[in-house]
Amino acid sequence: MLLPVSRVVTRVAACRGSFLLRSFSSESSSESVKYTLPETSFKTYKCDPPPLEIEVKKKEVLDMYKDMVLMRRMETTADNLYKMKLIRGFCHLCTGQEAVPVGMEAACTRDDAIITAYRCHGYTLMRGATIHQIFAELMGRSTGISYGKGGSMHMFAKSFYGGNVGAGIAFTQKYLGVKNATFIIYGDGAANQGQVFEAFNMAALWELPAIFVCENNFFGMGTSAARSSANANYYTRGEYIPAVKHSCAWAKEWTFSGKGPMVMEMVTYRYGGHSMSDPGTTYRTREEVQHMRSTNDPITGLRTRILEWGFATENDLKQYEKEARAIVDEAAEKAKNDPYPKESELWTDIYVRGTEPDSIRGREREELGIMRKS
Repeated sequence: MLLPVSRVVTRVAACRGSFLLRSFSSESSSESVKYTLPETSFKTYKCDPPPLEIEVKKKEVLDMYKDMVLMRRMETTADNLYKMKLIRGFCHLCTGQEAVPVGMEAACTRDDAIITAYRCHGYTLMRGATIHQIFAELMGRSTGISYGKGGSMHMFAKSFYGGNVGAGIAFTQKYLGVKNATFIIYGDGAANQGQVFEAFNMAALWELPAIFVCENNFFGMGTSAARSSANANYYTRGEYIPAVKHSCAWAKEWTFSGKGPMVMEMVTYRYGGHSMSDPGTTYRTREEVQHMRSTNDPITGLRTRILEWGFATENDLKQYEKEARAIVDEAAEKAKNDPYPKESELWTDIYVRGTEPDSIRGREREELGIMRKS
């Protein structure tokens, strides 16, 4: 079934001030300013662009700034821990992309679901995990958010999942009749996979509260989107479902009104490589990265606006940054001293408790984990 293509599709840049539009769902602060976003904030496909004038709340903006500063410091420290060989295996940092998880969470409730790809540290923090739990997980300690068994790529929290289950969770929300949405995040590198289009189709057929979000940082694992995709305008790929790139809050209201799923694209940029093993300089120049840091950094952009609006002073912001360093450094030191999981934990969390077989085979035939004692 093909739905009409006249439904809304928009695109939002997740950098500088433009990510703010989807972020302000609270009316608790009386201190606010009216702000007009740059006309370049949106590109639209078969629809009129959303309004550019927004109301900016002081408390919300400062909270978002603090969250981004904390996230940046956390990822910088994770980078150092990896180089100290305290973090092993894969490690995917979100440095430069902080606006996306922070802005999305500001528009969500804890009952809305988020499904992310494996660049998940920032989302895990915003979904309620502590920095200590994230560091402990990265270092394989038993106090980690996944008990030290998931590492960088497999972190979970309430209403925060991993894997290809987003459309299924959205189906559950509709089946139960709850007024919540599921944000299903995938990168530009995954945008060409068939399973993405299959999920689009099912979500459209069943009119699910599913919001598909292409987190486009331009390079996938290391190939430019221009080289890997015949159509790199991912926001135009919603011709067969109503697709929108406006704001997470607006997207939720769209799905709640019974109009079905959306496709969104968040344009962002990662400063580091795909993972810690990737220097990130073989497919782009150092000058390009430096240019993006100096012109499109989400923290620097919001910092400038905060000072411009008079929401905080330079000293206030420096104090926030100092506090963030202290919080992150304390969490890292604590995680370093936490214990590793016991070997018996290798055999747990494989089956739902109570449904385990009598034994589970390991790598070798003779290697068995006894699950039930007769």
